[in-house]
Amino acid sequence: MGFERGASDFWVRIAAAVLAVIGIGVTAYLVWERYHGNAPVCGLGGGCATVQRSEWSTVAGVPVAFMGLLAYVGLLACALVPWQWAALASLFITVLGVMLSAYLTYLELYQINAICEYCVTSAVIVTLLLVLSIVRLTLVSRDQTPVPEGS
Repeated sequence: MGFERGASDFWVRIAAAVLAVIGIGVTAYLVWERYHGNAPVCGLGGGCATVQRSEWSTVAGVPVAFMGLLAYVGLLACALVPWQWAALASLFITVLGVMLSAYLTYLELYQINAICEYCVTSAVIVTLLLVLSIVRLTLVSRDQTPVPEGS
């Protein structure tokens, strides 16, 4: 029974690692373009450049995409570690990420009046990672619960 329990956590962590790597790719591209002074290639109307040049694209001078990159690196590290503290850290990071993504999406829709497809992609990824974090924490908590004799 213990193998089945640990195996399910393993596959959740693999899925989270894959999503985190995709998130790293998305945010690293945005950071690269920002620091090289280029507008990101945007296939859906050019809103990416508008969003990236907006006053809300930085917090205390740090690009939001760079903060996202750091978060995805942290989430990848959490996915690679099978311990309960990593599951809790992943949940904390993804809750913050979803809240920030929701706020930034609001800004895109109602203040900036432009949508960045990379930002939307990142919002979807971090939301999926939140779901996986909840599943993982449930599995880890279940693994910490003793299995009754004879099960």
